[in-house]
Amino acid sequence: MIALLLALGSSLAYGCADFLGGLGARRAHVLRTVMVAAPASLTVELLLWPFFGASFAPATLGWGAASGVASAAAFALLYRTLAIGPMNVLSPVTALVSAMLPVAVGLLQGEYLGPAGTIGLPLALAAVVLVSAGHGTGGARPSRTALLLALGAGAAIALQLVCLHQAPADSGVGPLITGRAVSSAVTLAAAGLMYRGLGAERPAYAMSAAAGVLDSVANLLFLLAARGGDLAVVAVITALYPAGTVLLARGVLAERIHRGQLLGLGTAAVAVSLLALT
Repeated sequence: MIALLLALGSSLAYGCADFLGGLGARRAHVLRTVMVAAPASLTVELLLWPFFGASFAPATLGWGAASGVASAAAFALLYRTLAIGPMNVLSPVTALVSAMLPVAVGLLQGEYLGPAGTIGLPLALAAVVLVSAGHGTGGARPSRTALLLALGAGAAIALQLVCLHQAPADSGVGPLITGRAVSSAVTLAAAGLMYRGLGAERPAYAMSAAAGVLDSVANLLFLLAARGGDLAVVAVITALYPAGTVLLARGVLAERIHRGQLLGLGTAAVAVSLLALT
């Protein structure tokens, strides 16, 4: 039950981080936003070190670095995917893949869901698709390249979560610090190479930093949840993060919640209730 609550908290924090990061990216190039968010994230994780401890054994460094590379790849693939569109098709594909792969890893490692989990898990996957889908786009169909990018983005997100889960349980926040340092280095290097194409607009510093802080909180909550519960359950609950983004967009930007998304929110509530019984 504690793992489930931590996973819900992680999902909410990821959703809030995406919302703030998306707003920040409207004001300046997305890499400028990340150049503010990445140091803020790393600072938070370093501040968590005295409270949760951290070890940097070879296994921790290896899995943490792998999660950082996957995180940087996920970032690049996801934004390229959404730039090509249509978002209402590609976003659910990405979210579904990011949920299904960790679920498969968990089940292959011998995790057992029980009857309630057997029903709740498919419902949660359906909720991920419904919540992350927007309104129709006039019948627009994604290209093969766009679909491959969406699958790649989902796989990269999933790989990040799986790598964090595989890190030694006694490593504290070591995997988070290692992963964040690697992903920050990769992203900042990319920003340096593309500096002339980033434009002159200044990023929204406070909003971008807040997105970075929330992303670190989300990673921490996921790590704690995965260490205390089943990866299959924790990953699919965490993948419900679009619900937080949708609700914030409704409350802050007065964006309409579409009928399918409302159905997804209701399905998510039922799925979480069933998974709580697992």
